[in-house]
Amino acid sequence: MRKHILCLGDSNTHGYCADPADCADGGIRFNEDERWTCLLQKALGPAVLVTEEGLSGRTTVFPDPLHESMDALSCAYALLKSHEVVDLLIIMLGTNDTKERLGANAACIAIGMERLVRKCQSVDCWGTHAPNILIVAPPPIDPHMYDNECGEAMGAGCPEKSEQLARYFQKTADLTGCHFMDARGCEFNHVDYMHLCRKGHSQLAARLAELVPGLLP
Repeated sequence: MRKHILCLGDSNTHGYCADPADCADGGIRFNEDERWTCLLQKALGPAVLVTEEGLSGRTTVFPDPLHESMDALSCAYALLKSHEVVDLLIIMLGTNDTKERLGANAACIAIGMERLVRKCQSVDCWGTHAPNILIVAPPPIDPHMYDNECGEAMGAGCPEKSEQLARYFQKTADLTGCHFMDARGCEFNHVDYMHLCRKGHSQLAARLAELVPGLLP
């Protein structure tokens, strides 16, 4: 059986494309030659299976009053059990947690990440090895977000809170015995300034392809 990597994330794991001109198919989702999950699969080769679990709007633990089933905590058991055996869980969340309407600062978002991680660690999906989780801090939202209609709905304070996530998530990783990577520097588009562009997907995949082989049991 191949080593199995499950990627739990939001729209940047689903592959949402805010700029159709940046997507080969001209649509709202990057294709299989562009998404970081698919690029990671190609880089790691046939001995590894990379599974996407990306949902636009997903948070760590915070229910969204405007949209249903957005928190990863409430579906973590079902996702992990449906995809077992999981050899490595990659969690890249936190961007949506910064939304003004959710009322969480960076420290609270990190506590949410800790709660989610501990839930995932408790699920019997890891086969014969110990729970194995990589927390990826998403790139910080660019302040130009405020110039976009999508940014207006996100609300005030998102760039400032997202800028602090890596520092807090590093502490969460240390506390829970997880691996950690900061995705800062992976490029966003210049439309909403919070979604990876095609180049950003490639950059993230390249970083993970270098790191992940050493994390697999």
